[in-house]
Amino acid sequence: MRAIETLLSLTNLLTFFVVALPLARVVFWMRYWVPIALLIAVAQVLVEGPRWQMVPAYTLAGLFLLVWLLRNTAPLDGLVGQILNNRLAVGLAVVLSVLGLVVSVVLPILFPVFRFPQPSGPYTIGTLTYHWVDADRPEIFSADPNARRELMVQIWYPAAETPSSSRAPYVQDAAALTSAMARLLHVPEFTFEQVKYVTTNAIPSAAVAGDQPSYPVLLFLEGATGFRQMNTFQVEELVSQGYIVAAIDQPYTAAAVVFPDGHQTIALPLDQMKLLIRQSYRPTDPSPTLNGRTFKDGIITYLAQDVIFTLNQLAALNQADSNSILTGRLDLQRVGTFGVSLGGIVGGEACRLEPRLRACLVMDAPMSTDVVQARLQQPTMWITRDAETMRLERRRSGGWSEADISEHQTTMRATFENLRSDGYFVQLPGMFHVNLTDFPYWSPLFPQLGVTGPIDGQRAHGIINAYTLAFFDRHLKGQPAALLNGSAEQYPEVSFEARRP
Repeated sequence: MRAIETLLSLTNLLTFFVVALPLARVVFWMRYWVPIALLIAVAQVLVEGPRWQMVPAYTLAGLFLLVWLLRNTAPLDGLVGQILNNRLAVGLAVVLSVLGLVVSVVLPILFPVFRFPQPSGPYTIGTLTYHWVDADRPEIFSADPNARRELMVQIWYPAAETPSSSRAPYVQDAAALTSAMARLLHVPEFTFEQVKYVTTNAIPSAAVAGDQPSYPVLLFLEGATGFRQMNTFQVEELVSQGYIVAAIDQPYTAAAVVFPDGHQTIALPLDQMKLLIRQSYRPTDPSPTLNGRTFKDGIITYLAQDVIFTLNQLAALNQADSNSILTGRLDLQRVGTFGVSLGGIVGGEACRLEPRLRACLVMDAPMSTDVVQARLQQPTMWITRDAETMRLERRRSGGWSEADISEHQTTMRATFENLRSDGYFVQLPGMFHVNLTDFPYWSPLFPQLGVTGPIDGQRAHGIINAYTLAFFDRHLKGQPAALLNGSAEQYPEVSFEARRP
């Protein structure tokens, strides 16, 4: 709960005692506590912003004030006095008030305006967002033959220390995202409205940290129906340790992408998207179609072209940034990619196609047939879980057929064993798919609902960040990374394998 929300809940509790207990009414200063609760409710709405989870708290503040006014102004021998002196009515009111107090506290906790932990690295974080159009490439997901592929790309970078600056929102177009996600999850549209109030540790348009001439660059790729900020826990840690991260929102596979002129795209229906994705590793005959076009090889290669286009745009940005901030600060000789789920599949394909990518991190994703057969040239790490954990996830929340499990395990393993460079296979039992993202922060209900795994969410994030940083430090910065030398005492739950070609 936010600060004024917490204050309002405490004030409502004290107000309940003022209204319910005769002792409180004889203490002079407590007579004025009831209207204070309403003032705090108004302050919370104006300063922090309203959200539906606080409606019970707002309602209680108003009802307590009403009862207080009636008690102090209405004649005791009238109808109001009879009600106030009726034990049954008073008892029912007390029970309802207690239930209301409980609900008013529980709802904001179950659907919190959460905070990201402070990253452990020495750098402050800056962020900028860019809109780029690939004029040479048609938008295959659109029925408009003249549409061209356009991307929203958010960049986070090591920034100069500016502690007093306001922090960037978690999601810039939260209403579009939460609406799209509600439709995908079949929940009411207001369910995740509080996300619009979440802020990050990043500062918009901050100056780049000056202690290094340039910083290695990582490209992040989101999962299907995801969004570019969905791994902020991982991005912020990497940036704090001296990396620039560019996250690509891929229209029609991302939940929702909003462009500067206001138009937006939403994700294809999930069943249709899965057919187009699986065609790269589980082809069907006849091939899937979309807008009259047949996708014999699926959509992974097309999505990988977004990565190559973004690399080209970053090269142009490094020559002349329209914001006059990042010019010359991107070290494009040291570039890697990381992605989760669909982003991992796309990242693997991008590494197959693009030699400028020097390191590849895949998180819980099958590999396309082309990638399995190609023998990737880059050092590659997989962060995933074992088959039994995937089956446990199926029992708790559905999904993950035996075919899915087999494809994940066998294609990742086959690519790992046939690498032309160093490889690392990191398995974390008890980690469910969404534990690899920010979603454990969204609600403490998720473990009980089977959405996240039995592993503690913060523990999983700590392990993911540790292995991610060790991998890129070794293969992009050339730094020692003891974590990659074998099993680690600090992470006994991790199953770790390493191989050299």
